[in-house]
Amino acid sequence: MDDGRGARAYRGAVADVGRSGVRPGDVLLAGALALFAAGGTVPAGLNQPEALPPDVIAYVLTTLAAAALVLWRVAPAGVFATVAVVLGAYLALGYPYGPIMITGAVAAGLMASARPLRTAVVAGGAAVVVLALAVLFRTVLAPTAPGAVSVQLLGVLVWTALPLAIGVTVRTRRDAAARVRAEQALRVVSEERLRMAQEVHDVVGHGLAVIALQAGAGLHVLDHDPARARAALEAIRDTSRESLDGLRAELASLRGDAARRPALGLDDLEALVGRVRAGGLDVRLDLARPDPEVAPAVGDAAYRIVQEALTNVLRHAGAGAAAVVRVHPARGRLLVEVADTGAGPPPGGLAPGSGVAGMRARAERAGGTLEVAGRPGGGVRVRARLPLAGPLSRPPLAGDAP
Repeated sequence: MDDGRGARAYRGAVADVGRSGVRPGDVLLAGALALFAAGGTVPAGLNQPEALPPDVIAYVLTTLAAAALVLWRVAPAGVFATVAVVLGAYLALGYPYGPIMITGAVAAGLMASARPLRTAVVAGGAAVVVLALAVLFRTVLAPTAPGAVSVQLLGVLVWTALPLAIGVTVRTRRDAAARVRAEQALRVVSEERLRMAQEVHDVVGHGLAVIALQAGAGLHVLDHDPARARAALEAIRDTSRESLDGLRAELASLRGDAARRPALGLDDLEALVGRVRAGGLDVRLDLARPDPEVAPAVGDAAYRIVQEALTNVLRHAGAGAAAVVRVHPARGRLLVEVADTGAGPPPGGLAPGSGVAGMRARAERAGGTLEVAGRPGGGVRVRARLPLAGPLSRPPLAGDAP
């Protein structure tokens, strides 16, 4: 997936809460805060003799502030501004500090959880200024000791800044979780693309290598041995048909209109070696099936590693090369080895092509390891060690078999 699609996936994962609309929970929250203010404003004023006793205007303001929260998902900043203005009017008129302060704190937290940090800071700063002016205007109507005014201003700051900080934290964590989900989606797509690329490389690459070898053998005997030439052409036909079937299956899987082909396994190795041997390569199979049977992922990885290793022998080992395929259990693992007697690696060492990388990736996905190195007597040896039961669900422990 390209960067543009990744950015769109992230934006979709952190889409504005404002698009969510009104939810029943928001109505219940607003109703609960309105009822709390209706029942708690008078008791709160009993300990504030200097405050104006609550009247109809006070209850209208507390109800209006709570009711605005119904729309916080639609317009978080607008709702917060409305609540801040209503709360400022309430305080400026001299009504007692009480439940309406909780409504203001909830509005601040919800706004900060739904809007970017810069918007939350600007809106919060403006609200603090409005509420501080309301507190100062309140002291004009009812003179208050300087110490009490300072405490009230500090309270306004705390009741605004603390919920803002909580809301920003909630948004930050939500955005981080959304980024993780978007990255996981990108990784799944990338891994699936890599898997399909490896399948196509293995199926088509192996088929073309066998076809090339058969074609060369057929041309060599065309004039003096028509029967062998015919056999080579039949092998080319069968190999090309199998490769095309594999390619069609992968393309159908990519389109999503067909199920993926069943995984290949150890039981298919004899047919694989037989096709390669029919193409003219002297290859011997030494297969010891483990008991119990290996996991499907391990069998498929073993088959594909042998297939790619034999393909490399066909391409690079040279004329007269032979190969031995050994597959047998050893100390709780499946040992897969393909060794040839070809020309060996070039002087600069083995080039890390897509074939070697694909074999290593398959071995690692199955929970094993892969080594590719030149042999002392000439040729190349590919050796994979795979766990019989498939990838471990936990990290290897000291007692696990190597």
